[in-house]
Amino acid sequence: MKSFAPLMSSLMLVAAAMAPATAAEPAAKPDLAKGQTISTNVCGACHTADGSRGSPANPIIQGQHPEYLVKQLSEFKAGKRANAIMQGFAATLSDADMKDVSAFYASKQAKPGFAKSKDTVALGEKIYRGGLADRNVPACAGCHGPTGAGIPSQYPQLRGQHADYTEAQLKAFRDGIRKNNVQMTGVVAKMNDKELKAVADYIAGLR
Repeated sequence: MKSFAPLMSSLMLVAAAMAPATAAEPAAKPDLAKGQTISTNVCGACHTADGSRGSPANPIIQGQHPEYLVKQLSEFKAGKRANAIMQGFAATLSDADMKDVSAFYASKQAKPGFAKSKDTVALGEKIYRGGLADRNVPACAGCHGPTGAGIPSQYPQLRGQHADYTEAQLKAFRDGIRKNNVQMTGVVAKMNDKELKAVADYIAGLR
């Protein structure tokens, strides 16, 4: 009598090959409580406990898109975005830590800001909404939206941001100091200091 073992083995192999692949486990949701702890112990000295309106030299990260915050932290850690202080702090964070603290800041509602210079608000609005056609500088609103809300996972929220911080970052892009966004470097390459200052001040008052 012939053995059925080889036949059974073949059938089992075929069945295994036809079986649906096991679904990948869903990614763990960010832990806001852990994020708050990281904010308190690591980030709060510069960004305040909830990422709100601290020193104008530091960004308001309250209400910022979490994907953008994770990207920046990852690039600080990797040295792609140069900042010795931030690189040191980011080096202590795991990928999960970055997601947790970014989600914590994103869960907060940022307070409105305001423009300070009446003399340049018209120039800032012109650049933000219409760009500078004579130099092929595109409108900021094209990527960051008319109200500065940005687009999650693509472009950061700008509205209400400290004008001092925004101006410093625009100059850093233009002057080749900040190198983690080629698109932004190209946008501001042909703008002068007065124009950068005007658009940064206008952004501070967006709502």
